[in-house]
Amino acid sequence: MLEKEGVGSIVFSRWRRDCFPTAISMEYQRSRAARDFSLKKKDVGEDKLVKIRALNEIARQRGQTLAEMAVAWVLRDPRVTSALVGASKVSQVDDNVAALKNLKFSAEELGTIDGVLAQ
Repeated sequence: MLEKEGVGSIVFSRWRRDCFPTAISMEYQRSRAARDFSLKKKDVGEDKLVKIRALNEIARQRGQTLAEMAVAWVLRDPRVTSALVGASKVSQVDDNVAALKNLKFSAEELGTIDGVLAQ
């Protein structure tokens, strides 16, 4: 619809490495998922963690963190006119800026990401 009408989109949200840790650890205990605050524990089931781990592996192969890849993935779409990325720490701003180092995705990477998200 956006493309058909010639309208852009402002997107908000991203996967952050401290939001969905891949293992139970001190990092998990400090995460929003563990605190059951704005992100509810019930919303982060094993099915989502499987996807996150798979996406994290794709990001690793690209030489990026999951947060960096998420920002790059959003920015690849010309219908996205702005991406609002939340940052409460300097390290999160660094992740956002670092995403700009690798904005290109191969057709294979995009297919793999689509496959993970479709599961």
